Amino acid sequence: MSERKPIDSWLTDMDGVLIHEGVPIPGADAFVKKLRESGKPFLVLTNNSIYTARDLHARLKRMGLDVPVENIWTSALATAKFLDDQRPGGTAYVIGEAGLTTALHDIGYVLTDHEPDYVVLGETRTYSFEAMTQAVRLIRGGARFIATNPDETGPSTEGPLPATGAVAALITKATGKQPYFAGKPNPLMMRTGLNAIGAHSESSAMIGDRMDTDVLAGLEAGMRTFLVLTGLTTPEEIERYPYRPSEVVDSIADLVDRV
Repeated sequence: MSERKPIDSWLTDMDGVLIHEGVPIPGADAFVKKLRESGKPFLVLTNNSIYTARDLHARLKRMGLDVPVENIWTSALATAKFLDDQRPGGTAYVIGEAGLTTALHDIGYVLTDHEPDYVVLGETRTYSFEAMTQAVRLIRGGARFIATNPDETGPSTEGPLPATGAVAALITKATGKQPYFAGKPNPLMMRTGLNAIGAHSESSAMIGDRMDTDVLAGLEAGMRTFLVLTGLTTPEEIERYPYRPSEVVDSIADLVDRV
């Protein structure tokens, strides 16, 4: 096998890699600072579709992590890019928050509950039975089913919360229709992110804390992958998967000198 090219661009997950329950992980500030000083292309990715990139920039900056808006890529933005490519100027019934609705408005989509082209399911802290019922009826009526990400649970200070993947399963059970997931581990999210920063998979690396989304997405996009142990995956769980990351490190602090 030929040797891997040097890493010229970096993609990293946010929750579990840079921050954990609203607190920066030690070394994250040094890693972001080194990236910015190096001039190398980079992206902070998240499957969370609640916040806009501008919201996340502000939240990270309050924690001491200065990530420019243009270096943040969310599953909401990936979903909007996918829909804009597939059906420009379409219509959608949306279950989600500002991160998703803003992304769809920005590509010229009309949000409606009257014969929409798509039902788009994203993350929200207030899933309502009425909204899910409407989604089921619209999908059964012919709307195409899209979801921002397959994560079944999300983190909170009180413990796990039901997330997009879990709600999508409920809607699938009621309609018989599987959604198309635009976020990780769909390699499309990685490739559109790489295109946005002018990077190539052969010389890029993905850092994440989840085997089933971060590592899988990086692997399928042809990137080198680093798994950190500061999030959801334990060393014992790694062996349960049929694929492996390129490297396992304790935390983001171990990668500062690799930039």
